[in-house]
Amino acid sequence: MTSARIPFNRACLSGGELENVAAALKRMHISGDGDFTERCHRFLEREVGAQKALLTTSCTHALELAALLLHLEPGDEIVLPSFTFVSTANAFVLRGARPVFADIRSDTLNLDEAALEAAFTPRTKAIVVVHYAGVACEMDAILALARKYDLRVIEDNAHGLFGTYRGRQLGTFGTMATQSFHETKNFTCGEGGALLLNDASYIEEAEIIREKGTNRKQYFRGAVDKYSWVSPGSSYLPSDLLAGFLLAQLESRDRIQAQRRRVWERYDAGLREWAEARGVARPFIPAHCEQPYHMYYLIMPSAEARNELLESLRIKDINAVFHYVPLHNSKMGQLFGGADGDCPVTERVSERLVRLPFFNDLSEADQTRVIEAVQAAPLPALATT
Repeated sequence: MTSARIPFNRACLSGGELENVAAALKRMHISGDGDFTERCHRFLEREVGAQKALLTTSCTHALELAALLLHLEPGDEIVLPSFTFVSTANAFVLRGARPVFADIRSDTLNLDEAALEAAFTPRTKAIVVVHYAGVACEMDAILALARKYDLRVIEDNAHGLFGTYRGRQLGTFGTMATQSFHETKNFTCGEGGALLLNDASYIEEAEIIREKGTNRKQYFRGAVDKYSWVSPGSSYLPSDLLAGFLLAQLESRDRIQAQRRRVWERYDAGLREWAEARGVARPFIPAHCEQPYHMYYLIMPSAEARNELLESLRIKDINAVFHYVPLHNSKMGQLFGGADGDCPVTERVSERLVRLPFFNDLSEADQTRVIEAVQAAPLPALATT
């Protein structure tokens, strides 16, 4: 009998999603900024500590909203890691800015703060940090550089909701931060995101841009007698149906995080000796960081070994995947001056990294199957390491 295929990811219900969606339908407020949206806002503000949270239709849109708030001009530069999703760069490219790609650390796979200053020019306006796998960048050093050069810091915290750095929640260090509630994230509504604002001076403008460039929010608060077009903007509001779905997930935070922690720790315990014997790197979590258990990955000794492992798992109906292709030497990256060799750690990690199946209700039996398949993979390149 053939074993069932193990997917890389599977959306998992917490229990209250359908009840909340039904409540939104009964209330007949299914457009944006209804009761469930506001409850999500309050939850994020309270639990993370941001001054203002605004749900968006995706993390991509949250990044685009952040870029609009920076009032970028053509030729302005944004420094960001090459090892990230394309949205991190696209949001600023759409405003006419030039992305400047920086390399990552070989341990946490985060922006290398030691190499960051060399990427600055007089046109640099902001640093975008990406907390890879929910493990914090070295924010003390990065914020010190931002103060020195009067730069804004944007946290792309798509992986890191409820992760911490020196006891402080990720998403509260930058001028603003973005979150993802995509199906692959710890907390999901299928597609969704949020902008977290940590500087009150941006709140009113963010509300206007998010509401198609109108002062509609002020109208509903009674601050103006009618609302009108006052700024460039777009429609970034998710349906209250999605917000209801998301709220059920957020309110199950403790249970979801406990489930994910068990999956992560089981992988780490089961693969530690195998990895150490073969020169395979596992996730590194600095002592001053608390991770949210977003993913589990392996960094193989070579590209050949990575491909051998992926193929071996595929044959056994286990869907493991690689991750980001470097932005700096992509077709678009080259248009902005990127070239092979610019970010050597990024290039090396990208061709060697494997992400293992990871979702809330991954069963112990299926996870054991994954671990045993990894250990049994025919990897001749590893035999001599």
